[in-house]
Amino acid sequence: MERLLPALAAIVCALAAAAWARAAVRRHRVVSRLAEEQTAPDLWRLAINDYRRDLQTAVFTGLASMALLIVAIVRIGTWQAALVSLLGVPAAVALVNRESQMEIARISADRAEVEKKAREVLTQEELAPLQWAARLAPSDLPDIPNFEIGQAYQAGSGAMAGDFYDVFKIDQDRVGAVIGDVTGHGIEPSITALQAKYLLRAFLIQFRDPGQALEQLNAQMSVLERGEEFISLCVLVFDSEAETLRYASAGHPAAFVWHGGEVRPLGATGPLLMLDPTAPYHSREMAWDLDDVAVLYTDGLAEARRGDVLFGEDGIAGMIRRDPTATPDVLTKVLVEAARDFAGGPISDDVAVLVLRRI
Repeated sequence: MERLLPALAAIVCALAAAAWARAAVRRHRVVSRLAEEQTAPDLWRLAINDYRRDLQTAVFTGLASMALLIVAIVRIGTWQAALVSLLGVPAAVALVNRESQMEIARISADRAEVEKKAREVLTQEELAPLQWAARLAPSDLPDIPNFEIGQAYQAGSGAMAGDFYDVFKIDQDRVGAVIGDVTGHGIEPSITALQAKYLLRAFLIQFRDPGQALEQLNAQMSVLERGEEFISLCVLVFDSEAETLRYASAGHPAAFVWHGGEVRPLGATGPLLMLDPTAPYHSREMAWDLDDVAVLYTDGLAEARRGDVLFGEDGIAGMIRRDPTATPDVLTKVLVEAARDFAGGPISDDVAVLVLRRI
């Protein structure tokens, strides 16, 4: 009996040590993965604490097993053997609960994986507005001969915006500049804005008249039937051979051109897009001379307010008159800062500004 009890206890401790070791191995995998990602320090600390606890228990029960085995080999009294064999009791309890220990280790690993996926989702949600804004209102525009271009975009309080602009070569002699705004905030207006932006590119290549391009765009976008979603948009087409600027506007705030020593507004030539699928859109033409400047913007700039007073189109035109010779980059910044100063703080709506100068 003095050998049998310690031997049985040694076996129990050895089995318990193996069970705890398996749990420690599983937890170590979680710790290693979290250490590599370096994105959840609190979760890593909890995981490594659980791993150390399981490892220490495995080592303790392993040493107890070896000690009991020695006791079983070395002859001692019956009562001493019985007392020493009590070391196997907690090991026996651990064996009974080994499935729950493995389940806890598995849950820990699953939890780490779930939290990893949750962090990825949150990261994507945080990046989504920036990624959409980069497509709708890019910070880098192409270099176009005989043009200086400046742009500014400032997100408002909405999660995602429908403001967009575009500058691109239509053909060898023509350059298109577009600015627009889709009503509302969120993913759907942003998708609509992206569709309108690139559809308009195709129609401006297909049709020389920007008014006709807007008619085609309106017909196509109206098919979407987006309820209360509408688009205001202004498009300018610069012809270097004819030295002209031809424009069309779908209910957009008046753009401005510095030409002949004065600021000229370019008013709407048709209604908002997606309001009436059969609406007509016209275009108008004017000279486009050396050092002329075109300023396009979305309504967030004009609607910056101080109480009930708006910065307005007059405020924009006044800032252009102050220094029409400023570079487009400077002029865009001046306009945004002037509207912000007028409002006495951040502008709540999205603001996009596009300035082009012929050089």
